[in-house]
Amino acid sequence: MQKNRWIELLLLCICLLRFASMAAAAAAALGRSGELGEEKNFEGSSDLVDLQYHMGPVLASPVNVYIIWYGRWNQNQQATIRDFIYSLSAPPSSASYPSVADWWRTVRLYTDQTGSNITGNFVLSGEFYDYKYSHGGYLSRLDIQSVIKNSVAASNPHALPLNPHDGLYLVLTSADVRVQDFCRAVCGFHYFTFPTIVGVTVPYAWVGYSGTQCPGMCAYPFAWPKYSGSTNGGHGIMKPPNGDVGAEGMISVIAHELAEVSSNPLVNAWYAGDDPTAPTEIADLCLGVYGSGAGGGYVGAVSKDAWGSGYNLNGAKGRKYLVQWVWNPVSRRCYGPNALD
Repeated sequence: MQKNRWIELLLLCICLLRFASMAAAAAAALGRSGELGEEKNFEGSSDLVDLQYHMGPVLASPVNVYIIWYGRWNQNQQATIRDFIYSLSAPPSSASYPSVADWWRTVRLYTDQTGSNITGNFVLSGEFYDYKYSHGGYLSRLDIQSVIKNSVAASNPHALPLNPHDGLYLVLTSADVRVQDFCRAVCGFHYFTFPTIVGVTVPYAWVGYSGTQCPGMCAYPFAWPKYSGSTNGGHGIMKPPNGDVGAEGMISVIAHELAEVSSNPLVNAWYAGDDPTAPTEIADLCLGVYGSGAGGGYVGAVSKDAWGSGYNLNGAKGRKYLVQWVWNPVSRRCYGPNALD
């Protein structure tokens, strides 16, 4: 038991160091120094990005996604997010090019040591509604794992299955829930559960609703950061294609975390840098890049509908989404299917 506790503490320290690195990357990408014009990205090809494979597993088998809705949500927000998850594996006939599934094909280029590609098969296999706030209105990072534990508890009549084989747990917190470092340093994160808390090791991700707490940080470009000097309705503001700034911001963060948890689920697979406690992952390399020519606070060339809503991907059921690009390991550049070259 004592050995397990030491292991848990070691993993927690690694987790905290990793989050610190992610915070630094996010701050740089959003121009935390005070000028959006100082944003850096790798939209063009680059030989300076040292992305390497470290022999760990990727999510190569079909994935069963389990959503945990923590707090209170409205049905429109939930439908927007559900449809995005469905769109990842939707048949080509369900959405025109460029589609969400087309975007995921770049993520699928990553393989494990056997040559198996990341899966293209995501199934929304269960949802748990934690509307009673089982762990209160403020959650630490470690509390997220306890939220997962509660959702799979046998004593709960609507419990999710505990699936260590091909399960992925997605914890989504509502507008009134505060999460450690949310808005200050992170919009979401991914990791793996500790057996001493959940009972097994299983990948998971957390994303918070940013519509009221920090839309300028986590729902950009549908809102501007306060330090930018711009306001909602100012030059460059896009309208959200599905009508909810916070939910639209979540979509891109969910996509970011799904790409990274699939390519680096145990933090020992695909990442750049020599320090495994602070990896720079395949979506971290493309923060703020949504289209060709992105940089300096400009999201790149994306489409707009008749109402001025910005998007770069078509989803199933007629929806549209704005999702950041990810690093393409073949062309060695940030890439999305809406690229102009």
